[in-house]
Amino acid sequence: MTGTAPVPFTADDYKDRMDRAARQAADAGLAGLLVAPGPDLVWLTGYAPPAVTERLTLLVLAAGREPVLVVPTLEAPDAEKATGAPSLALRDWTDGKDPYALTAALLADRGRFGVSDNAWALHLLGLQQALPGTSYVSLTDALPMLRAVKDAAELERLASAGAAADAAFEEIKSVRFSGRPESEVAADLAALLRRFGHSQVDFTIVASGPNGANPHHEAGDRRIERGDMVVLDFGGLKDGYGSDTSRTVHVGEPTEEERRVHDLVREAQEAGFRAVRPGAACQDVDRAARAVIADAGYGEYFVHRTGHGIGVTTHEPPYMIEGEERPLVPGMCFSVEPGVYLPGRFGVRIEDIVTVTADGGRRLNDTERGMVIVD
Repeated sequence: MTGTAPVPFTADDYKDRMDRAARQAADAGLAGLLVAPGPDLVWLTGYAPPAVTERLTLLVLAAGREPVLVVPTLEAPDAEKATGAPSLALRDWTDGKDPYALTAALLADRGRFGVSDNAWALHLLGLQQALPGTSYVSLTDALPMLRAVKDAAELERLASAGAAADAAFEEIKSVRFSGRPESEVAADLAALLRRFGHSQVDFTIVASGPNGANPHHEAGDRRIERGDMVVLDFGGLKDGYGSDTSRTVHVGEPTEEERRVHDLVREAQEAGFRAVRPGAACQDVDRAARAVIADAGYGEYFVHRTGHGIGVTTHEPPYMIEGEERPLVPGMCFSVEPGVYLPGRFGVRIEDIVTVTADGGRRLNDTERGMVIVD
């Protein structure tokens, strides 16, 4: 079961994104943007090179100028097929030629450029040598909100990814946990995500008993026992957009303390969700969730931010953390995932993806948040 195919993005969609990125770069005082293969390039153009190699591929964006994609000649036919290609000029280069000289001719010889975070140092150093009067800043620092506000088509894909992750959770509840290694349950989760339409599985955290106190525990050989609390955190990409959800289940009947901590985290997650509204600061979501846990005396055991953005990657700006005063805007999507982690004993995390609406927030995950008992 994979659901219906999403409405494809059009050439106009990609043109609008490139135009918007160039305008935002100019507003930020940048001479332009340099976008290497990766999530930003896919989002801006629809083009993903067949392989990421040492050969330079770079999108050059600047306000008032036609976007240019520099590509190796052997990959130009693939680039020409990208949905966003009609709005681009392609400049190809052959082996033995200097791609940095070609690219430098497209850029101002002075100025500050935004560079996608995953650009290779090899290429950035080559450009610096060709244009010693230029300087560079990462896109996360220069334009952190470039991809943050999703349009209706993007929200549809995120909702579909969230529903697929929810379907995986509903199935995993019925499998046997006790006596099995964490890695086997993690493999079950990965298979379920793919069955429900994910093309890429980014993580399947299965953290049982004391391993649950490590928020980023990698599922291993520990056999899950009756009496264990088990943190499940899983997600990936479906139709190019991310899912990420966490639920904490219990193998057999929990103790009174385990129920109390689980109820506390559920209350904190609800408080964080209710803080979501246009104009609120990102840090307000963190403060709302964290206050619930701190007031109950567990503040030192909530050791991470309350949330992160999600889109064409499963982690991206904005971040729900103290000090992030950027206001929430309708169309932003991010996780709300408070947790309590008791070293050597157990952990609890509950996570939904939330999108900001005109008057509040809407969850993109809707499975049971209360204590779920598994076998």
